[in-house]
Amino acid sequence: MFGAGGGTSSYREVEDADLVVLWGSNAREAHPIFFHHVLAAVRNDATLYVVDPRRTASAQFADVWLGLEVGSDIALANALAREIIASDLVDDDFVAQATSGFDEYAASLERWTLDRAAAVTGLPAQRIREFAHALGRSRRLQLCWTLGITEHVTAVDNVLSLINLALLTGNVGRWASGLVPLRGQNNVQGGGDMGAIPARLPGFADLRDAAVRDRFEREWGVPIRGEPGFHLSQMFEAMHAGTLRALWVIGENPADSEADATHARAALDALDILVVQDLYLTRTASMADVVIPAAAGWAESEGTVTNSERRVQRVRRALPPPGDARDDLAIVFDFARALGHDWGSPDAESVWDEVRRLSPNHAGMSYARLDTEGGLQWPCRDESDPGAPFLHGRLWERPIGGPPAPFNAVEWRPPLDALDDDFPLRLTTGRVLDGYNTGVQTSRLASPIRSGHTLDLAAVTATRFGVRDGERVAVASRRGKVEMQVRVVANLPPDLAFTTFHFPDRVDVNSLTSDTWDPKSGTAEFKATAIRIEPIDDTR
Repeated sequence: MFGAGGGTSSYREVEDADLVVLWGSNAREAHPIFFHHVLAAVRNDATLYVVDPRRTASAQFADVWLGLEVGSDIALANALAREIIASDLVDDDFVAQATSGFDEYAASLERWTLDRAAAVTGLPAQRIREFAHALGRSRRLQLCWTLGITEHVTAVDNVLSLINLALLTGNVGRWASGLVPLRGQNNVQGGGDMGAIPARLPGFADLRDAAVRDRFEREWGVPIRGEPGFHLSQMFEAMHAGTLRALWVIGENPADSEADATHARAALDALDILVVQDLYLTRTASMADVVIPAAAGWAESEGTVTNSERRVQRVRRALPPPGDARDDLAIVFDFARALGHDWGSPDAESVWDEVRRLSPNHAGMSYARLDTEGGLQWPCRDESDPGAPFLHGRLWERPIGGPPAPFNAVEWRPPLDALDDDFPLRLTTGRVLDGYNTGVQTSRLASPIRSGHTLDLAAVTATRFGVRDGERVAVASRRGKVEMQVRVVANLPPDLAFTTFHFPDRVDVNSLTSDTWDPKSGTAEFKATAIRIEPIDDTR
Protein backbone atom coordinates (compact mmCIF):
# COMPACT_ATOMS: atom_id res chain seq x y z
CA MET A 1 0.00 0.00 0.00
CA PHE A 2 1.28 3.43 -1.00
CA GLY A 3 4.55 1.89 -2.19
CA ALA A 4 5.01 -0.57 0.69
CA GLY A 5 4.03 -4.22 0.32
CA GLY A 6 2.52 -4.74 3.73
CA GLY A 7 -0.22 -3.74 6.15
CA THR A 8 0.11 -0.38 7.84
CA SER A 9 -0.49 -1.38 11.47
CA SER A 10 0.64 -3.65 14.30
CA TYR A 11 -1.53 -6.16 16.11
CA ARG A 12 -1.12 -4.27 19.38
CA GLU A 13 -2.61 -1.13 17.82
CA VAL A 14 -5.96 -2.85 17.40
CA GLU A 15 -6.42 -2.80 21.16
CA ASP A 16 -6.33 1.03 21.18
CA ALA A 17 -8.76 1.52 18.29
CA ASP A 18 -12.16 3.15 18.76
CA LEU A 19 -13.60 1.27 15.75
CA VAL A 20 -12.56 -2.14 14.42
CA VAL A 21 -13.95 -3.40 11.12
CA LEU A 22 -13.54 -7.03 10.06
CA TRP A 23 -14.51 -6.99 6.38
CA GLY A 24 -14.54 -10.38 4.66
CA SER A 25 -12.60 -11.74 7.62
CA ASN A 26 -13.69 -14.42 10.07
CA ALA A 27 -10.69 -13.79 12.30
CA ARG A 28 -12.18 -15.79 15.20
CA GLU A 29 -11.62 -18.98 13.19
CA ALA A 30 -9.06 -18.07 10.53
CA HIS A 31 -6.78 -15.83 12.66
CA PRO A 32 -7.55 -16.77 16.28
CA ILE A 33 -4.38 -15.23 17.76
CA PHE A 34 -5.05 -11.89 16.11
CA PHE A 35 -8.67 -12.10 17.25
CA HIS A 36 -7.52 -11.92 20.87
CA HIS A 37 -6.34 -8.37 20.09
CA VAL A 38 -9.78 -7.62 18.63
CA LEU A 39 -11.43 -8.86 21.81
CA ALA A 40 -9.09 -6.66 23.85
CA ALA A 41 -10.27 -3.69 21.77
CA VAL A 42 -13.89 -4.62 22.47
CA ARG A 43 -13.12 -4.80 26.19
CA ASN A 44 -11.59 -1.33 25.84
CA ASP A 45 -14.94 -0.03 24.49
CA ALA A 46 -14.13 -0.12 20.77
CA THR A 47 -17.07 -0.69 18.43
CA LEU A 48 -16.76 -3.85 16.33
CA TYR A 49 -18.34 -4.06 12.87
CA VAL A 50 -18.26 -7.33 10.93
CA VAL A 51 -19.03 -7.17 7.21
CA ASP A 52 -19.57 -10.69 5.93
CA PRO A 53 -22.30 -12.59 4.08
CA ARG A 54 -22.32 -15.14 6.94
CA ARG A 55 -23.00 -14.46 10.58
CA THR A 56 -19.62 -15.92 11.45
CA ALA A 57 -18.10 -16.75 14.80
CA SER A 58 -16.47 -13.32 14.62
CA ALA A 59 -19.83 -11.64 14.03
CA GLN A 60 -21.16 -13.13 17.26
CA PHE A 61 -18.85 -10.72 19.12
CA ALA A 62 -19.76 -7.71 16.96
CA ASP A 63 -21.80 -4.66 17.86
CA VAL A 64 -23.04 -4.65 14.26
CA TRP A 65 -23.07 -7.42 11.66
CA LEU A 66 -23.68 -6.39 8.06
CA GLY A 67 -24.61 -9.48 6.04
CA LEU A 68 -24.10 -8.19 2.52
CA GLU A 69 -24.56 -10.15 -0.70
CA VAL A 70 -21.50 -12.07 -1.87
CA GLY A 71 -19.43 -9.91 -4.20
CA SER A 72 -21.11 -6.59 -3.39
CA ASP A 73 -18.22 -5.12 -1.38
CA ILE A 74 -17.37 -2.29 -3.78
CA ALA A 75 -21.01 -1.23 -3.95
CA LEU A 76 -21.05 -0.93 -0.17
CA ALA A 77 -17.70 0.85 0.06
CA ASN A 78 -18.64 3.37 -2.63
CA ALA A 79 -21.95 4.17 -0.94
CA LEU A 80 -20.20 4.58 2.42
CA ALA A 81 -17.74 7.01 0.84
CA ARG A 82 -20.50 9.00 -0.85
CA GLU A 83 -22.35 9.33 2.46
CA ILE A 84 -19.16 10.36 4.30
CA ILE A 85 -18.61 13.13 1.74
CA ALA A 86 -22.26 14.22 1.68
CA SER A 87 -22.38 14.39 5.49
CA ASP A 88 -19.19 16.50 5.73
CA LEU A 89 -17.30 13.77 7.62
CA VAL A 90 -14.19 13.91 5.43
CA ASP A 91 -10.87 14.76 7.09
CA ASP A 92 -10.43 17.75 4.79
CA ASP A 93 -6.94 18.73 5.93
CA PHE A 94 -5.56 15.21 5.49
CA VAL A 95 -7.20 14.81 2.08
CA ALA A 96 -5.89 18.17 0.88
CA GLN A 97 -2.35 17.73 2.21
CA ALA A 98 -1.68 14.01 1.90
CA THR A 99 -3.74 12.55 -0.98
CA SER A 100 -4.30 12.91 -4.71
CA GLY A 101 -7.21 12.26 -7.06
CA PHE A 102 -9.98 13.19 -4.64
CA ASP A 103 -12.13 15.19 -7.09
CA GLU A 104 -12.19 12.41 -9.69
CA TYR A 105 -12.89 9.85 -7.01
CA ALA A 106 -15.74 11.86 -5.50
CA ALA A 107 -17.31 12.34 -8.93
CA SER A 108 -17.24 8.55 -9.50
CA LEU A 109 -19.42 8.03 -6.42
CA GLU A 110 -22.41 10.09 -7.50
CA ARG A 111 -24.46 7.09 -8.62
CA TRP A 112 -23.87 5.23 -5.35
CA THR A 113 -26.80 6.46 -3.35
CA LEU A 114 -27.82 4.62 -0.21
CA ASP A 115 -30.84 3.20 -2.02
CA ARG A 116 -28.79 1.89 -4.92
CA ALA A 117 -26.30 0.29 -2.55
CA ALA A 118 -29.15 -1.25 -0.58
CA ALA A 119 -30.50 -2.84 -3.75
CA VAL A 120 -27.10 -4.35 -4.64
CA THR A 121 -25.89 -5.37 -1.19
CA GLY A 122 -29.20 -6.44 0.36
CA LEU A 123 -28.50 -4.22 3.38
CA PRO A 124 -31.00 -1.62 4.65
CA ALA A 125 -30.08 1.90 3.56
CA GLN A 126 -30.24 3.13 7.15
CA ARG A 127 -27.69 0.52 8.27
CA ILE A 128 -25.33 1.67 5.50
CA ARG A 129 -25.79 5.28 6.59
CA GLU A 130 -25.05 4.43 10.23
CA PHE A 131 -21.90 2.56 9.22
CA ALA A 132 -20.72 5.51 7.12
CA HIS A 133 -21.17 7.88 10.07
CA ALA A 134 -19.32 5.50 12.38
CA LEU A 135 -16.40 5.48 9.94
CA GLY A 136 -16.50 9.24 9.54
CA ARG A 137 -16.46 9.87 13.30
CA SER A 138 -13.68 7.40 14.05
CA ARG A 139 -10.26 8.82 14.85
CA ARG A 140 -8.66 5.42 15.48
CA LEU A 141 -10.00 3.01 12.86
CA GLN A 142 -8.53 -0.44 12.23
CA LEU A 143 -9.89 -1.69 8.92
CA CYS A 144 -9.09 -5.40 8.53
CA TRP A 145 -9.77 -7.83 5.70
CA THR A 146 -8.85 -11.29 4.49
CA LEU A 147 -9.74 -13.65 1.64
CA GLY A 148 -13.39 -12.62 1.69
CA ILE A 149 -12.17 -9.46 -0.02
CA THR A 150 -9.37 -10.83 -2.18
CA GLU A 151 -10.75 -14.11 -3.60
CA HIS A 152 -12.90 -12.36 -6.20
CA VAL A 153 -12.37 -11.29 -9.80
CA THR A 154 -12.41 -7.72 -8.44
CA ALA A 155 -9.85 -8.52 -5.74
CA VAL A 156 -7.56 -5.50 -6.16
CA ASP A 157 -10.47 -3.12 -6.71
CA ASN A 158 -12.11 -4.46 -3.54
CA VAL A 159 -8.97 -3.58 -1.58
CA LEU A 160 -8.70 -0.16 -3.21
CA SER A 161 -12.29 0.61 -2.24
CA LEU A 162 -11.39 -0.02 1.43
CA ILE A 163 -8.20 2.03 1.21
CA ASN A 164 -10.31 4.92 -0.12
CA LEU A 165 -12.37 4.86 3.09
CA ALA A 166 -9.25 5.12 5.26
CA LEU A 167 -7.96 8.05 3.21
CA LEU A 168 -11.28 9.89 3.36
CA THR A 169 -11.32 9.74 7.15
CA GLY A 170 -7.58 10.25 7.76
CA ASN A 171 -7.26 6.81 9.31
CA VAL A 172 -3.81 5.78 8.15
CA GLY A 173 -0.27 6.63 9.23
CA ARG A 174 -0.96 7.06 12.94
CA TRP A 175 -1.00 4.76 15.95
CA ALA A 176 -4.23 2.70 16.02
CA SER A 177 -5.34 4.05 12.63
CA GLY A 178 -4.61 1.81 9.69
CA LEU A 179 -5.26 -0.87 7.12
CA VAL A 180 -4.76 -4.50 8.14
CA PRO A 181 -4.68 -7.22 5.46
CA LEU A 182 -4.60 -10.48 7.42
CA ARG A 183 -2.61 -12.94 5.34
CA GLY A 184 -4.22 -16.16 4.22
CA GLN A 185 -1.34 -18.42 5.28
CA ASN A 186 1.67 -18.36 7.57
CA ASN A 187 4.58 -16.42 6.04
CA VAL A 188 2.66 -15.16 3.00
CA GLN A 189 4.07 -11.76 3.94
CA GLY A 190 7.57 -13.24 4.12
CA GLY A 191 7.21 -14.88 0.72
CA GLY A 192 6.28 -11.56 -0.85
CA ASP A 193 9.10 -9.80 0.99
CA MET A 194 11.57 -12.30 -0.49
CA GLY A 195 10.41 -11.68 -4.06
CA ALA A 196 7.93 -14.52 -4.60
CA ILE A 197 5.88 -12.15 -6.75
CA PRO A 198 6.28 -12.03 -10.55
CA ALA A 199 7.37 -8.38 -10.83
CA ARG A 200 9.39 -8.09 -7.62
CA LEU A 201 12.79 -8.94 -6.21
CA PRO A 202 13.56 -9.26 -2.47
CA GLY A 203 12.47 -6.22 -0.46
CA PHE A 204 9.71 -5.53 -3.02
CA ALA A 205 12.35 -4.14 -5.39
CA ASP A 206 10.96 -3.45 -8.88
CA LEU A 207 12.15 -6.09 -11.33
CA ARG A 208 11.51 -3.74 -14.27
CA ASP A 209 13.90 -1.05 -12.96
CA ALA A 210 17.32 -1.48 -14.62
CA ALA A 211 19.16 0.27 -11.77
CA VAL A 212 17.52 -2.07 -9.25
CA ARG A 213 18.40 -5.11 -11.33
CA ASP A 214 22.00 -3.94 -11.56
CA ARG A 215 22.31 -4.00 -7.76
CA PHE A 216 21.05 -7.58 -7.61
CA GLU A 217 23.13 -8.68 -10.61
CA ARG A 218 26.31 -7.46 -8.91
CA GLU A 219 25.44 -9.41 -5.76
CA TRP A 220 24.40 -12.58 -7.57
CA GLY A 221 26.82 -12.50 -10.49
CA VAL A 222 24.21 -13.35 -13.12
CA PRO A 223 22.02 -11.28 -15.48
CA ILE A 224 18.35 -10.87 -14.52
CA ARG A 225 15.58 -10.60 -17.11
CA GLY A 226 13.48 -7.49 -16.69
CA GLU A 227 10.19 -9.06 -17.75
CA PRO A 228 7.85 -10.23 -14.96
CA GLY A 229 7.13 -13.94 -14.81
CA PHE A 230 3.78 -15.68 -14.51
CA HIS A 231 1.57 -15.54 -11.46
CA LEU A 232 -0.03 -18.81 -10.37
CA SER A 233 -3.15 -18.59 -12.53
CA GLN A 234 -1.03 -17.76 -15.59
CA MET A 235 1.22 -20.72 -14.82
CA PHE A 236 -1.73 -23.08 -15.04
CA GLU A 237 -2.87 -21.47 -18.29
CA ALA A 238 0.65 -21.95 -19.67
CA MET A 239 0.60 -25.61 -18.61
CA HIS A 240 -2.63 -26.12 -20.53
CA ALA A 241 -1.19 -24.29 -23.54
CA GLY A 242 1.91 -26.50 -23.45
CA THR A 243 4.32 -23.57 -23.00
CA LEU A 244 5.17 -24.44 -19.39
CA ARG A 245 6.51 -27.98 -19.36
CA ALA A 246 8.26 -28.45 -15.99
CA LEU A 247 7.18 -27.53 -12.46
CA TRP A 248 8.90 -27.63 -9.07
CA VAL A 249 6.36 -27.41 -6.22
CA ILE A 250 7.68 -26.63 -2.73
CA GLY A 251 5.30 -26.98 0.22
CA GLU A 252 2.13 -26.49 -1.82
CA ASN A 253 -0.73 -28.79 -2.86
CA PRO A 254 -2.21 -27.18 -6.00
CA ALA A 255 -3.91 -30.39 -7.12
CA ASP A 256 -6.38 -29.76 -4.30
CA SER A 257 -6.04 -26.03 -3.60
CA GLU A 258 -6.52 -24.59 -7.09
CA ALA A 259 -9.95 -23.47 -8.27
CA ASP A 260 -11.58 -25.77 -10.84
CA ALA A 261 -9.37 -28.52 -9.44
CA THR A 262 -10.20 -31.06 -12.16
CA HIS A 263 -8.88 -28.62 -14.76
CA ALA A 264 -5.80 -27.92 -12.60
CA ARG A 265 -5.01 -31.64 -12.25
CA ALA A 266 -5.21 -32.07 -16.00
CA ALA A 267 -2.64 -29.31 -16.37
CA LEU A 268 -0.32 -30.94 -13.84
CA ASP A 269 -0.75 -34.31 -15.49
CA ALA A 270 0.28 -32.88 -18.89
CA LEU A 271 3.70 -31.66 -17.68
CA ASP A 272 6.89 -33.27 -18.93
CA ILE A 273 8.19 -33.35 -15.36
CA LEU A 274 6.65 -32.53 -12.00
CA VAL A 275 8.89 -32.31 -8.91
CA VAL A 276 7.29 -31.99 -5.47
CA GLN A 277 9.15 -31.11 -2.29
CA ASP A 278 6.95 -31.59 0.79
CA LEU A 279 6.47 -33.06 4.24
CA TYR A 280 3.61 -35.31 3.14
CA LEU A 281 2.64 -37.37 0.14
CA THR A 282 -0.08 -34.93 -0.92
CA ARG A 283 -2.34 -35.42 -3.93
CA THR A 284 0.10 -33.25 -5.89
CA ALA A 285 3.04 -35.36 -4.71
CA SER A 286 1.21 -38.53 -5.75
CA MET A 287 1.14 -37.14 -9.31
CA ALA A 288 4.83 -36.20 -9.32
CA ASP A 289 7.67 -37.74 -11.29
CA VAL A 290 10.05 -36.96 -8.41
CA VAL A 291 9.17 -36.48 -4.72
CA ILE A 292 11.74 -34.93 -2.37
CA PRO A 293 11.02 -35.36 1.37
CA ALA A 294 11.39 -32.02 3.14
CA ALA A 295 11.84 -30.95 6.75
CA ALA A 296 9.16 -29.16 8.73
CA GLY A 297 10.03 -25.47 8.52
CA TRP A 298 8.57 -24.68 11.94
CA ALA A 299 10.43 -27.34 13.94
CA GLU A 300 13.22 -28.95 11.91
CA SER A 301 14.83 -25.96 10.19
CA GLU A 302 16.63 -22.68 10.89
CA GLY A 303 15.40 -19.45 9.35
CA THR A 304 12.92 -16.62 9.67
CA VAL A 305 9.18 -16.09 9.25
CA THR A 306 7.27 -12.84 8.71
CA ASN A 307 3.71 -12.34 9.93
CA SER A 308 0.91 -9.99 8.87
CA GLU A 309 2.22 -7.08 10.96
CA ARG A 310 5.57 -7.22 9.07
CA ARG A 311 7.30 -8.76 12.09
CA VAL A 312 10.29 -10.93 11.19
CA GLN A 313 10.91 -13.65 13.77
CA ARG A 314 13.47 -16.40 14.09
CA VAL A 315 12.63 -20.04 13.50
CA ARG A 316 14.93 -22.51 15.25
CA ARG A 317 15.51 -26.22 14.78
CA ALA A 318 14.07 -28.14 17.72
CA LEU A 319 14.76 -31.64 16.38
CA PRO A 320 16.36 -33.23 13.31
CA PRO A 321 14.22 -34.15 10.30
CA PRO A 322 13.12 -37.81 10.25
CA GLY A 323 14.36 -40.41 7.79
CA ASP A 324 15.44 -39.02 4.42
CA ALA A 325 13.76 -35.65 4.92
CA ARG A 326 16.09 -32.67 4.54
CA ASP A 327 16.01 -28.94 5.10
CA ASP A 328 14.55 -26.99 2.17
CA LEU A 329 17.67 -24.83 1.99
CA ALA A 330 19.94 -27.86 1.64
CA ILE A 331 17.72 -29.23 -1.14
CA VAL A 332 17.80 -25.94 -3.07
CA PHE A 333 21.59 -25.69 -2.69
CA ASP A 334 21.96 -29.24 -4.06
CA PHE A 335 19.75 -28.38 -7.04
CA ALA A 336 21.94 -25.35 -7.75
CA ARG A 337 25.08 -27.48 -7.55
CA ALA A 338 23.59 -30.03 -9.96
CA LEU A 339 22.84 -27.19 -12.36
CA GLY A 340 26.47 -26.01 -12.25
CA HIS A 341 26.38 -23.35 -9.50
CA ASP A 342 28.20 -24.16 -6.27
CA TRP A 343 26.79 -21.88 -3.56
CA GLY A 344 28.84 -23.52 -0.82
CA SER A 345 27.34 -24.97 2.35
CA PRO A 346 23.72 -24.09 3.13
CA ASP A 347 23.54 -21.74 6.10
CA ALA A 348 20.32 -19.89 6.94
CA GLU A 349 22.04 -16.93 8.60
CA SER A 350 24.32 -16.37 5.60
CA VAL A 351 21.31 -16.35 3.27
CA TRP A 352 19.55 -13.91 5.60
CA ASP A 353 22.58 -11.61 5.60
CA GLU A 354 22.38 -11.59 1.79
CA VAL A 355 18.77 -10.45 2.10
CA ARG A 356 19.88 -7.68 4.45
CA ARG A 357 22.45 -6.48 1.90
CA LEU A 358 19.84 -6.33 -0.85
CA SER A 359 16.69 -5.16 0.97
CA PRO A 360 16.95 -1.81 2.81
CA ASN A 361 13.79 -2.72 4.75
CA HIS A 362 15.64 -5.63 6.39
CA ALA A 363 19.16 -4.20 6.68
CA GLY A 364 19.04 -3.72 10.46
CA MET A 365 17.67 -7.17 11.28
CA SER A 366 20.67 -9.26 12.27
CA TYR A 367 20.09 -12.72 13.72
CA ALA A 368 21.49 -11.42 17.00
CA ARG A 369 18.85 -8.68 17.15
CA LEU A 370 16.03 -11.00 16.08
CA ASP A 371 17.08 -13.41 18.83
CA THR A 372 17.34 -10.85 21.62
CA GLU A 373 14.43 -8.58 20.66
CA GLY A 374 11.85 -11.25 19.83
CA GLY A 375 11.44 -10.09 16.25
CA LEU A 376 11.50 -6.76 14.41
CA GLN A 377 9.06 -5.05 12.06
CA TRP A 378 10.25 -3.71 8.74
CA PRO A 379 11.31 -1.19 7.69
CA CYS A 380 14.37 -1.58 9.92
CA ARG A 381 17.16 0.12 8.03
CA ASP A 382 20.17 -0.21 10.33
CA GLU A 383 21.27 -1.81 13.59
CA SER A 384 20.05 1.18 15.62
CA ASP A 385 16.60 1.25 13.98
CA PRO A 386 13.89 -0.16 16.34
CA GLY A 387 11.65 -1.04 13.40
CA ALA A 388 8.27 0.44 12.52
CA PRO A 389 5.07 -0.47 14.39
CA PHE A 390 3.07 1.43 11.78
CA LEU A 391 3.72 2.77 8.28
CA HIS A 392 3.13 6.02 6.40
CA GLY A 393 3.55 8.46 9.24
CA ARG A 394 5.08 10.62 6.51
CA LEU A 395 1.53 11.42 5.35
CA TRP A 396 1.11 13.54 8.50
CA GLU A 397 4.29 15.54 7.95
CA ARG A 398 3.78 19.06 6.60
CA PRO A 399 4.76 19.11 3.87
CA ILE A 400 4.30 15.37 3.51
CA GLY A 401 7.32 13.19 3.03
CA GLY A 402 7.22 11.54 -0.38
CA PRO A 403 4.34 11.20 -2.82
CA PRO A 404 0.71 11.65 -1.79
CA ALA A 405 -1.52 8.62 -1.26
CA PRO A 406 -3.84 8.25 -4.26
CA PHE A 407 -7.58 7.75 -4.27
CA ASN A 408 -8.70 5.15 -6.82
CA ALA A 409 -12.14 5.24 -8.43
CA VAL A 410 -13.40 1.65 -8.71
CA GLU A 411 -16.67 0.33 -10.07
CA TRP A 412 -18.68 -2.61 -8.80
CA ARG A 413 -19.00 -5.69 -10.97
CA PRO A 414 -21.03 -8.75 -9.94
CA PRO A 415 -19.43 -12.21 -9.69
CA LEU A 416 -18.74 -13.75 -13.08
CA ASP A 417 -20.20 -17.14 -12.12
CA ALA A 418 -23.74 -15.81 -12.41
CA LEU A 419 -26.84 -17.31 -10.84
CA ASP A 420 -29.56 -18.52 -13.23
CA ASP A 421 -32.33 -21.12 -13.40
CA ASP A 422 -29.83 -23.97 -13.80
CA PHE A 423 -27.54 -22.79 -10.99
CA PRO A 424 -29.73 -20.73 -8.66
CA LEU A 425 -27.76 -20.92 -5.38
CA ARG A 426 -24.60 -19.07 -4.34
CA LEU A 427 -21.84 -21.12 -2.69
CA THR A 428 -19.06 -19.45 -0.75
CA THR A 429 -16.15 -21.27 0.86
CA GLY A 430 -13.98 -20.52 3.88
CA ARG A 431 -11.99 -21.83 6.78
CA VAL A 432 -13.01 -23.31 10.11
CA LEU A 433 -11.14 -23.21 13.40
CA ASP A 434 -9.79 -26.78 13.38
CA GLY A 435 -8.83 -26.96 9.69
CA TYR A 436 -6.07 -25.52 7.52
CA ASN A 437 -5.99 -25.18 3.74
CA THR A 438 -6.31 -28.56 1.99
CA GLY A 439 -6.13 -30.44 5.29
CA VAL A 440 -2.72 -31.98 4.70
CA GLN A 441 -1.63 -30.99 8.20
CA THR A 442 -5.00 -31.09 9.99
CA SER A 443 -7.60 -33.43 8.49
CA ARG A 444 -5.90 -36.63 9.65
CA LEU A 445 -6.26 -35.48 13.27
CA ALA A 446 -9.50 -36.02 15.19
CA SER A 447 -11.39 -32.95 16.40
CA PRO A 448 -14.47 -32.77 18.64
CA ILE A 449 -15.75 -29.65 16.82
CA ARG A 450 -15.33 -30.89 13.26
CA SER A 451 -18.23 -30.76 10.81
CA GLY A 452 -16.57 -28.79 8.05
CA HIS A 453 -17.16 -31.13 5.13
CA THR A 454 -20.91 -30.44 5.16
CA LEU A 455 -22.97 -28.20 2.91
CA ASP A 456 -24.36 -25.56 5.26
CA LEU A 457 -27.77 -24.06 4.45
CA ALA A 458 -30.30 -21.87 6.21
CA ALA A 459 -33.54 -23.66 7.09
CA VAL A 460 -35.49 -21.60 4.55
CA THR A 461 -33.00 -22.54 1.82
CA ALA A 462 -33.19 -26.23 2.68
CA THR A 463 -36.96 -26.02 2.46
CA ARG A 464 -36.78 -24.22 -0.88
CA PHE A 465 -34.68 -27.01 -2.38
CA GLY A 466 -36.57 -29.80 -0.64
CA VAL A 467 -33.68 -31.18 1.42
CA ARG A 468 -33.34 -32.04 5.11
CA ASP A 469 -30.65 -31.75 7.75
CA GLY A 470 -28.35 -34.77 7.48
CA GLU A 471 -29.51 -35.70 3.97
CA ARG A 472 -26.86 -36.56 1.39
CA VAL A 473 -27.22 -34.57 -1.84
CA ALA A 474 -25.38 -33.92 -5.08
CA VAL A 475 -23.95 -30.40 -5.48
CA ALA A 476 -23.25 -29.33 -9.06
CA SER A 477 -21.61 -26.27 -10.59
CA ARG A 478 -20.71 -25.43 -14.18
CA ARG A 479 -17.45 -27.33 -13.67
CA GLY A 480 -18.16 -30.40 -11.57
CA LYS A 481 -20.34 -32.34 -9.16
CA VAL A 482 -19.76 -33.71 -5.66
CA GLU A 483 -21.81 -35.40 -2.98
CA MET A 484 -22.23 -33.73 0.40
CA GLN A 485 -24.26 -33.97 3.57
CA VAL A 486 -26.61 -31.08 4.31
CA ARG A 487 -26.28 -29.28 7.62
CA VAL A 488 -29.00 -26.76 8.49
CA VAL A 489 -27.48 -23.81 10.38
CA ALA A 490 -28.70 -20.55 11.86
CA ASN A 491 -25.86 -18.27 10.71
CA LEU A 492 -26.61 -18.13 6.98
CA PRO A 493 -29.01 -15.88 5.09
CA PRO A 494 -31.44 -17.35 2.55
CA ASP A 495 -30.01 -18.48 -0.79
CA LEU A 496 -26.42 -18.78 0.40
CA ALA A 497 -24.55 -22.06 0.92
CA PHE A 498 -21.24 -22.49 2.71
CA THR A 499 -18.61 -25.19 2.98
CA THR A 500 -14.90 -25.54 3.65
CA PHE A 501 -12.13 -26.87 1.42
CA HIS A 502 -10.18 -28.63 4.18
CA PHE A 503 -11.30 -32.18 3.30
CA PRO A 504 -10.70 -32.80 -0.44
CA ASP A 505 -10.36 -36.54 0.13
CA ARG A 506 -13.96 -36.58 1.37
CA VAL A 507 -15.49 -33.78 -0.69
CA ASP A 508 -13.62 -32.35 -3.69
CA VAL A 509 -14.99 -28.84 -3.17
CA ASN A 510 -12.56 -27.08 -5.51
CA SER A 511 -13.82 -29.15 -8.41
CA LEU A 512 -16.84 -26.82 -8.15
CA THR A 513 -15.12 -23.43 -7.84
CA SER A 514 -14.37 -21.12 -10.75
CA ASP A 515 -10.84 -20.44 -11.99
CA THR A 516 -11.74 -17.08 -13.51
CA TRP A 517 -9.28 -14.63 -11.98
CA ASP A 518 -8.74 -11.01 -11.18
CA PRO A 519 -6.66 -9.46 -14.00
CA LYS A 520 -4.73 -7.29 -11.52
CA SER A 521 -3.77 -9.90 -8.92
CA GLY A 522 -4.32 -13.27 -10.60
CA THR A 523 -6.48 -14.47 -7.70
CA ALA A 524 -9.29 -16.87 -8.60
CA GLU A 525 -12.90 -16.26 -7.55
CA PHE A 526 -13.16 -18.92 -4.86
CA LYS A 527 -15.81 -17.00 -2.92
CA ALA A 528 -18.64 -16.89 -5.47
CA THR A 529 -19.69 -20.15 -7.13
CA ALA A 530 -23.10 -20.75 -8.69
CA ILE A 531 -24.47 -24.20 -7.78
CA ARG A 532 -27.56 -26.34 -7.75
CA ILE A 533 -28.59 -29.10 -5.35
CA GLU A 534 -29.78 -32.42 -6.73
CA PRO A 535 -31.32 -35.40 -4.93
CA ILE A 536 -29.37 -38.64 -4.82
CA ASP A 537 -31.04 -41.83 -5.94
CA ASP A 538 -30.81 -44.07 -2.87
CA THR A 539 -31.53 -47.15 -4.99
CA ARG A 540 -28.20 -46.99 -6.80
